[in-house]
Amino acid sequence: MSTSLHEKRVAILAADGFEPSELEKAMQALKEAGATVSIVSPNAKMIQGMRTADQGDQFDAASPLHDANPEDFDALLIPKGLMTPDHQRSTPAAVDFVRAFGKAGQPIAAICHGPWMLIEAGVGRGRRLTSRPAIQGDITNAAGRGVGEEVVVDNGLVASRKPGDIPAFTAKIIEEFSVGRHTGIAAPPKGTTI
Repeated sequence: MSTSLHEKRVAILAADGFEPSELEKAMQALKEAGATVSIVSPNAKMIQGMRTADQGDQFDAASPLHDANPEDFDALLIPKGLMTPDHQRSTPAAVDFVRAFGKAGQPIAAICHGPWMLIEAGVGRGRRLTSRPAIQGDITNAAGRGVGEEVVVDNGLVASRKPGDIPAFTAKIIEEFSVGRHTGIAAPPKGTTI
């Protein structure tokens, strides 16, 4: 299987408060694999990273969320952190953006608290996901199947728990993003009850 991402366009959905290592290391790996990467954000032009409660690096947000079209991308990365998840999952445009990727069968990767966005968008329903231990109950309550593994792949969805999992996470996102569209990402597997 090819792991080249040449001619693949990846959106990174991020807002103020993201964990810098989750964005920086994944973005670097995607670019090294040949992907064109754009940060899409509900914020204006700059987004502020946070390492727990300490400020981290700032990044240019290449595309305002209200101007971004999921059809212009081949895959989606959702880095999170301690401070940003509630803001994004309560932003309808951000939830709709994630939902559009799921409906189109485009691969989505989420780390840390990122699976909250998958749940909010209805994309995590019935899927096997991993995340920070603090939201494993939320995954289960939303009819997902939460596990505590380093990285989990379920039909185009890639999830990891924390910054320490980034090497395994980036390897899997490159692999899944190179595959391209998957069928049935938005729909729960047969037999799943909500």
